[in-house]
Amino acid sequence: MQGLTIKSLKKHKALIPLYVCVGFGMVGAVFYTGRLALRNPDVQWNRSGEISNEEFRTKQYKFYSPNVDYSKLESPAPKY
Repeated sequence: MQGLTIKSLKKHKALIPLYVCVGFGMVGAVFYTGRLALRNPDVQWNRSGEISNEEFRTKQYKFYSPNVDYSKLESPAPKY
């Protein structure tokens, strides 16, 4: 197939930016999915221990929040 080997990419140079953009998008999607799996307080990988959201009361776990600083914001969740 044309455009899938290095030899054919030398003939079709317009496909190189397309492959770079698709590759960058794939890396970004894998990074964000991994970050959600590892940093989100809704995910618990081990089933041992007590499930508690108290440690996430003042932590910011959103990827990007330009307007709100969650470290200074009081959580509306009840304290147990």
